Amino acid sequence: MGRVSVPYGVQGWFRIQSYSGSLDGLAAYPTWWLGKDETFREFSLAEWRIHGGALVARLEGVTDRTAAESLKGLEIAIPREQLPAAGENEYYWTDLIGLRVTNLAGEALGEVVEVLGTGANDVLVVQDAGRQRLIPFVDSVVRDVQIAGGTMRVDWGADY
Repeated sequence: MGRVSVPYGVQGWFRIQSYSGSLDGLAAYPTWWLGKDETFREFSLAEWRIHGGALVARLEGVTDRTAAESLKGLEIAIPREQLPAAGENEYYWTDLIGLRVTNLAGEALGEVVEVLGTGANDVLVVQDAGRQRLIPFVDSVVRDVQIAGGTMRVDWGADY
């Protein structure tokens, strides 16, 4: 859902790089999980505000700049059961990871290993046998997504 960016001030606040649809989207959740890889720790959100076009926050127990600095670079996660259901033709990035991708000709292109937010549109990172493809996640390219079936069909050449 986001990432801890840099400390803000001296009382435990920090800036957040939010991956949610709105700048203050994370503020709707009173409990955050911070960590990397498979190691996450639960925190309660103490305070938040928008400052200078960015979300800044303080967590319970994080009371000074040194404590906030120790969180720099950690990912912010929200338990799945707290998230709203995705709308029609909307997907959580985590649901796209692991999908097997084929093109319209039926050629296997690999598996989605990451999704990048680029500002203009999201980009799928598709990996297969040492080859990596960057495929834009736009309607004109992504033709069919079957989360339950673990597949995605794209209008993308195998030689791109």
